[in-house]
Formats: sequence, structure tokens, C-alpha cells
Amino acid sequence: MADNANKKVLVIGSGGREHALCWKLAASPQVAEVFCAPGNGGTGSVATNVAIAATDIDGLARFAREEQIALTVVGPEAPLVAGLADRFRAEGLAIFGPSAAAARLEGSKAFAKQFMARHGIPTAAYATFTEVEPALAYVREQGAPIVVKASGLAAGKGVIVAETVAEGSAAVRAILAEGAFGDAGAEVVIEECLVGEECSVIAITDADALFTLPAAQDHKRIGEGDTGPNTGGMGAYCPAPVFTPELAEQVEREVLRPVVDGMRADGTPFAGVVYAGLMISPDGPKVLEFNVRFGDPECQPLMASLEDDLYAVLAAAAAGELAGHTPHPRPGAAITVVLAAGGYPGSYPKGDEITGIAAAEEDPNVVVFHAGTRFDGDRLVTHGGRVLGVTGLGATLAEAQERAYAACDRIDFAGKTLRRDIGARAL
Repeated sequence: MADNANKKVLVIGSGGREHALCWKLAASPQVAEVFCAPGNGGTGSVATNVAIAATDIDGLARFAREEQIALTVVGPEAPLVAGLADRFRAEGLAIFGPSAAAARLEGSKAFAKQFMARHGIPTAAYATFTEVEPALAYVREQGAPIVVKASGLAAGKGVIVAETVAEGSAAVRAILAEGAFGDAGAEVVIEECLVGEECSVIAITDADALFTLPAAQDHKRIGEGDTGPNTGGMGAYCPAPVFTPELAEQVEREVLRPVVDGMRADGTPFAGVVYAGLMISPDGPKVLEFNVRFGDPECQPLMASLEDDLYAVLAAAAAGELAGHTPHPRPGAAITVVLAAGGYPGSYPKGDEITGIAAAEEDPNVVVFHAGTRFDGDRLVTHGGRVLGVTGLGATLAEAQERAYAACDRIDFAGKTLRRDIGARAL
């Protein structure tokens, strides 16, 4: 590109994570234009939405070539597992995201567990099965509580924490025999149930250097006090107080560094986002899961509180030149509260009009990221289970929380559902 402020960027995906990435990339002094494929009702305010599906690898590569995109940033995991980054690199197109071989860290929980065992990364004791009877025998032998996971991609919903042997056995049958998660459940991982406090640590890497963001804490269950079924995430905040500076050093030494070095040693160098879902157990931090992309909703408070030029960081990571970049999170805290459709995570209506976003954003310390929205003519309407991520910033977590909830109360749509205790564990 001719000058330093003339870069075109393509963000792939359509959720709250992608709106946050578009918003942050659009603020870069190096970026002239952001495109989002396919985008949502909110991404159109900071990017140009392009009607190409996140899994249409041919269409995305063609668009990036024709538009001379300087950098493509991949939001969701499915296109990465399907080899999107490999295709782009083969065509000489700059992309931020791991190869299909490296994306197996998320695409196969069995692969991730074997990788951790091989490289001495702390995690729960486990076994993997493709047949029902041996899996049932293992559940009986281990007792409960026990965790049963579909090994493949199940959109964050393929994990069952069974409180009894009967529940564990039912989970095994549902996944392996009844196909509850389709092909994702052709193999199950059964592991010990860890206790402690969970947090998520997200690091950007170029396959060598690490750029580690503040730890965040997600709230998975639909109901307050962590009750009810699991969701894609009902809210998140950062930084997480449980993640002390000493713990940060330990996680870098025992988890993040061994992942990057181990993937390189195994011949599948990992460049992109390493997301470590951790349980801070009495025995120290243990990995619950790896993801290969920014978390959603964790990405939203993280982007709102990051002072660095995101384009400069991601472009450096894509080019193998991340060394020397260090994160500069703004002081204080950020919190995102998800507003969901009534009925989520089960079936829910679409097409209900949304009002009050402009009023919510009158506070300069509030930004509303769209997830499941679209425009119906000039009406903004609901179009997904998780509709909006209302994000507040503050000098303290309590202040950020107060701003986020005041903004939530200004927004309305039929069946609006939210948790009132996001951040409560830290407070």
C-alpha cells in the first residue's frame, strides 16, 4: 500500500467478538477501511458488511485478492479448523489465525489432551473413547462428579458436568450413541472434575513471541449464581483479580510458552490466538480447554480496555514480527453484560425491534457491541440468541459494572434476558 494509513482489513464472522474487532481495528491510524464478512447489524457502523459466509473459503480468498486486503482477521473457529488460514497463506494473502493443523488444539479435545500430556502442560486426568461400553465402564470406575465432552467443535455446548454416575452415563450415551452433537461427538473425552475458580487467558503469538492480554472471567450459565444450562457466555470482565502477577508468570511458564514451543517442535507452528481456559485449582492452574481464537464475550471487554493499535499487533503477529510488542491495557476495568433473547439457549424468537442503544451510548464509558442483530428496513431487530454485549469501562470493576447495567436498562426488546451478577465473584 502507498502510505501508512491506507490499509484495508477484512474481519471474518458475525458476532459480538467480530463487532469488537472491527471497532478496534477501525480506530487504528494505519487502517483506511474495514470489511466484515458477513457481519451483523452493528458491524455496519464501523465496517462495510460483505455477504460472504465465514465458511466460504473460496469466496473469502477471492474477495481478499480483489480488494487487496492488507490483513484478514478470523473471528470464529470453524473456518480455521477447515483450513482458511492455509488457503490464504498459499495465495500469499496476509492472515491472522492458525493453520488447520495448529487449530486442532480447539477442533479436537482429544488432540489437545494428548498434546498437553506430551508437553507436560497441567490439565485434568482423562481418557478418550469412541465406543459406548468402555466409556460407560470408565465412568462407573471413576465415579462422580465427572466431566464428559464431545471431542469436536460443538459451539461451546458439548461439555456436560455430571454430578452422578447416572448423569455421566446418560451423557456418554447421548453423545456416542444418540449423536447429540453430530460428528463432533464421534469421540468423547471423559475427565476428572476440577474445582476452583475459572479464568480465561488470551495471548497473541507469531509462533514464538507472546503478547498476553489481561485475564478475563466469563459467565457461562444462563442463570444468576451460575445456575441453569450452559450458553456461549452471558458476560465477562477483565482483569480478573484471581489472576495475580505471580499466577500470570506461572501460566506463561507452564502453559503458554509450552504451547507455542510444543507446537513448533511438533512441526505445526502456531500463529494466532492461544486462548487457555484455566481452572485455578488448589494444586495450581490447570487447562480446561484451548481455543484458537478470541473468546466471545471475553473479546469485548478486552478490546474496550486495550490501548494498543490492534492492527499493528495483529499484522506483526501475522508477519512473524511480534517481538518487542507489549500490551498496554488501560488502567481500571471493563465489563460486558450480554442481553439475550427470551428462551436462549433453547429456541428463541427473531425479528423483535431493539430500541435504546443510542441512549445507552450517551455515556462515553459505554460501548454496545452487536451479536445477534440485523436491519429490517431501517428497524434494528433481534437475529440471534445473544443479541448485544453492553460494555462499561471504569476506574474500578464496581464502577464499570454500574455503568454497564445502567446502559442495559436503557435498551429494550421483547423477552430481553440478562444476568444481574456479572462480575459479582470479583466484587
